[in-house]
Amino acid sequence: MSVATASIRTARRVDRFTYAIRNIVGEAKKVEAGGTPVRYLNIGDPNQFGFTTPPHLIAAVERAMRGGHNGYTSSAGILEAREAVAADFNDRGVAVHPDRVLITSGTSEGLELALTALVDDGDAVLVPSPTYPLYTAVLAKIGAVPQYYRTDHTNHWLPDVAHLTSQITSKTRVLVIIDPNNPTGAIYPDDVRRQLIDVAEQHGLVILADEVYGDLAYDGPVAPMATLNSDAAIISYSSLSKAYLAPGWRAGWMAIGSTARLDGALAAIKKLADGRLCSPGPMQYAVPAALRGDRSHQVSFRNELRTRAHLTAERLNAIDGMSCVAPRGAFYAMPKVELPSGTTDADYVLALLRTTGILCVYGSGFGTAPQDGFFRVVFLASPAELSVIYDDLAAFTNDYLA
Repeated sequence: MSVATASIRTARRVDRFTYAIRNIVGEAKKVEAGGTPVRYLNIGDPNQFGFTTPPHLIAAVERAMRGGHNGYTSSAGILEAREAVAADFNDRGVAVHPDRVLITSGTSEGLELALTALVDDGDAVLVPSPTYPLYTAVLAKIGAVPQYYRTDHTNHWLPDVAHLTSQITSKTRVLVIIDPNNPTGAIYPDDVRRQLIDVAEQHGLVILADEVYGDLAYDGPVAPMATLNSDAAIISYSSLSKAYLAPGWRAGWMAIGSTARLDGALAAIKKLADGRLCSPGPMQYAVPAALRGDRSHQVSFRNELRTRAHLTAERLNAIDGMSCVAPRGAFYAMPKVELPSGTTDADYVLALLRTTGILCVYGSGFGTAPQDGFFRVVFLASPAELSVIYDDLAAFTNDYLA
């Protein structure tokens, strides 16, 4: 074979990169091609389930587009958006200057910018188990190592702080905290959050506080972690994707804590941000509209989610061989099925998909052990649709475990 006809070699980092939430869609497409309709419970996109973006946000983007704001912006984001984010943090009890805010292409880009700026090849990052797989995907790409710390399904999916502490080595640089949590729906009480901050401070770690679902706790918004210690090295994240029902806009933000210890990190993140020019320009104009405007849609959205969460926990806990911790925020649950010996969570999830067309994501895609039988459910479908889905899930599980 000549050089001109040989297959082009790809980078080894691609082999390390996995993202189970989307990877499993390939199997779903095969099922659909075979004639079975698929019910997608794998991706948390409210727009796919009838929840619509607030009109005043759409109007703000339209005004920006029609007003000629279609070119590049500052790499850190337009000043109006950064000022709105800073003001929102101040209203919530965290002193943030607009110069320490960046507007990013969703929270995902902000997290990748920070990890790239903070972590060298071979360094380690503490991530919860189960985790959101973006973190491990990014760490694989940059050559860093995930250190999983346990969250305990027998204790409301709260972090095991002692286990977390035992994982820290001289290579550990960052502690990731997802609260409210994806994929479990857990919310951490302040005493646990203070313990996490204390551990990070004692070991010189930067906290990446993923707070995308902070406004979607069923009992009302959760205060940012930085309210508990204004001097801690915390980088806080949120976006328009979930609580403002605009995931496709890729409009997120990050706020770098005010401690001087993070000045170098801020400079490094801004340097990396310069290299990608900017996040989508017109969508940035929706950030001030969201944070300074009407948020009444969040009240009804939380109520809808609470109803679905209750139904999900009730129905899944009624299935023999299955248990489910009741979510307290967001739109995810992480049930556990008592698998037959020799089978894995992926075996169960793929059999469920091929038999019923119900698409969930196996827990090992979030960092749990394959034999533990966890899987993630997105419960954004209507209660009536979910009821039918859970009927089919129960019937399948009874047969599978028999």
